Formats: sequence, C-alpha cells, structure tokens
Amino acid sequence: MPPIDPNLPASDSDTIVAPSTPPGRSAIGVVRLSGPRAEEIARMLVRCKSLSPRTAALGPMVDSAGAEVDQVLATLYPGPASYTGEDVVEVSCHGSPPVLRFAIERSLELGARLATPGEFTRRAFRNGRMDLVQAEGVRDLIDATTLYQARVAARQTIGALSGKLRAVKSQLVELIALLEAGIDFAEDDIDIAGKDEILGRLAPVREEVSALADGFSVGKVVRGGLKLAIVGRPNVGKSSLFNRLLGRDRAIVNPTAGTTRDAISENASFDGIPVELIDTAGIRASSNVIESEGVERSWQALASADCALVVVDLSERAAGSDIELWQRTLEACPALLVGNKQDLEERYLGQSPMVRVSAKTGEGVSELRAKILEQAAPGLEGMHEESLVTNIRQERLLREMLGALEKAAAAVDSQTPHEMILIDLYEALAPLDSITGGTTLDDILDRIFSTFCIGK
Repeated sequence: MPPIDPNLPASDSDTIVAPSTPPGRSAIGVVRLSGPRAEEIARMLVRCKSLSPRTAALGPMVDSAGAEVDQVLATLYPGPASYTGEDVVEVSCHGSPPVLRFAIERSLELGARLATPGEFTRRAFRNGRMDLVQAEGVRDLIDATTLYQARVAARQTIGALSGKLRAVKSQLVELIALLEAGIDFAEDDIDIAGKDEILGRLAPVREEVSALADGFSVGKVVRGGLKLAIVGRPNVGKSSLFNRLLGRDRAIVNPTAGTTRDAISENASFDGIPVELIDTAGIRASSNVIESEGVERSWQALASADCALVVVDLSERAAGSDIELWQRTLEACPALLVGNKQDLEERYLGQSPMVRVSAKTGEGVSELRAKILEQAAPGLEGMHEESLVTNIRQERLLREMLGALEKAAAAVDSQTPHEMILIDLYEALAPLDSITGGTTLDDILDRIFSTFCIGK
C-alpha cells in the first residue's frame, strides 16, 4: 500500500480510499471508498452494467487502458445511510497483494486520497452516524481477542453505554432548566425548587455516574486483560499448574528442582478475560549463576504483574521461605496462596487462607480460575455489559463530572444561591459532553482516531 504523504493536507471533503482487510494473501480483499466522488471513481475503476444502491454488481476491474485486472464485486452505499454518512463504495476483489495494491493506486490516480488511520470512523462521528463512545467501541471490537471482549465492545458500538449517558444528561439538563426557571421567577417570589427536591433530583444522577466510574475497575480488566505471575519455591509444581491453567503442555515439567530457569509467558482466557500467564523460575538462594539470573527475572515478572499465585507444596511441611515469599509478593501486587499437590497426603500446616488444587488431576483448578477473576476484577460476575466503562478517558471524565456533582450537592446543603449551584451543574455537564464527543476538541479527536487501523 502506498505510504501516506505527510506533506499533503488532509481535507474532510476529499474522497478517501483504503483496504478494509488485513495485509497478506486471502481469498477476498476489500477496498473501501468514501466521499463525494466515491461512486464516480468506482465506476471508472470497475466496469459494470449498473451500480445500484446496496446491490453487489459484478464486473471487471480495469486499468487506464481498459485491460482487465480482476473480476470484482462493487457495492454502493449512498449517504447519509452509510457507515460514514457519505457515499461509500466497497470493492471486493481477490485477496492478492498486487491486486489490492492496484485497486488502491488506481483509485489514487482517479482522484482519491489515501485514508489516515481511523478516518472512516472519524467521518462517521463527524456526520452524526455515531458518538465518540460508539467510535471507541468500534476500535475495541476490532482489537478484541476473546468473544466476551467482543460482546462488550459490540454493546458500546450499538449505543448501550451512550444510552445510559444520554439518560444521565437528560436528568441533569432538566435540573438545570428548573433552577434557571427559578432564577427567572425570583422577582415574583415563586419558589420553583426547594433543597429536598434539588437533592432528590441530584441523587440518582450521582449514583449512576458513580456506578459507571466504579465499573472501570472491571472494564479495564475486560479490555486490557490480566498479567498473572506464578511464583514459588523450586519443585512445588508451578510449571504443572501453568500448563493446567493454560490447557496444554507448554512448560517443561520435571521432578528435578530448578528445571525452570527463565520466565515463560503464554496467553489464555478465563471466562472471556484475556490472561497472560507467566511461569517463573523457582525462588531460592543459589550459587549457580544461571539459576540466580532466573530468580532475578522471577522478581521482575512479579513486579510487573497485576496478580500473582504463590504456590506451596501441600505434601511438604511449611517452610519459612514460603512465608517470606508470600509477604514479599503481597508488597508487589494482589496475590492468592495456592496449595498444590492436593492429591497427595497433606503435611502443610500454614495458617494463611489458600486455594487447594492438584495440577496433576485438575482438582480445584476451575475454582482457582474463579478466585483469580474475583481477586483481579471484583464485581465482574454481577456487572452488566452495557454498564462497563473500558476506557480510561471516559473514566477520568466521569470522575470529573462526579466531583462537580458532589460540589453541587454540598452547595445545596449549605443553602447556596441557585446561581452558584448552576455553575457546578454546568461544570458537571461539560465532561459528559466530552465523553460522547459533543464538546471534544480536534486535538483530542486526532489522538483517539490515530489509534485505529487504516481502513476503519
């Protein structure tokens, strides 16, 4: 694909083109055009008898001399009822890199401009086809690695979270209008709203905003996943547990203590939550240079983990080093104490609560997965997908809004004049508009849409 020329000015009135399918060879590749000349360019690129709205037309894709390059399907989606709100044409050709490159280069020759990252979705936002929350949901849907992540993102793209925010805004605007009316009628000695009514109207707004902001503790785990380090003394079964949680044999398992000399990581999914599992070297004092380096890397893995499993051997008596490791781990990150080898005679007499498992038989492992999610994302099980805030930008703005609402409530309590309360309410309204994009500056939009892939 031709590189984007940073010296060429980008205009929202340009007709843009980009591949909508990933690079590489495939059975089908899709090239998308959007803008005022999309249909005109498509008719010169593809020679077909008719190009009717929302009807796939078969025809040859031709070069400037009229020579056929490929047999393709072209579909016209007239604006404003299209993805971008403009005229859009999608050309489906064979997924050969030279064919796709030709389609792009020929479109450029005919007057299109190569789209910048996220420009199709940005145009959809600009043309009112979606708000900013929905646009960010599109990005998350594309980036999803599990079905649960995709489902949460899909709920955002269809406006589930946006609907909640609109309801909050409606309640807030009604209260603002009520207080504004009270100010207008102040000279007539008409009391429009008393303290109890204002606080009663504020309460559900504060509760909803607080619940949405608090949901980010779960949402960030859903979107970003977890990094889970498995630590313990040598030969307690860390690698066996790693393999059991992963669902396949990845780490070498051997009865010889100290087999694992380096950190090994693999990706898994616990109930749709992406989890990066890290199997670490057994932690103990050693004069062996290689083993000592492995122990140091274990501590490094622990320092960067979101959560850790401290594994002990239930078939052996508790060791002082187990207690020391447990305490040191808790200083680094949230952790669970896991007693392995439950299938053997138990001799461990440690006092801390633990999850008992057998990496050999699989006993207790499903309960361990549930405990891991409970530890890392408390409240996940009862959280509704449409309530999940997965974006730190949205969470920070919700916190900003909540702060303004708290100030307004305090002002009402202290019998502050309505004019001053309104200042706090308008202050609460601004971040809400920024979440959905109602008052978002262009530089913020540039930052958001630059994280999209080209073609979306």
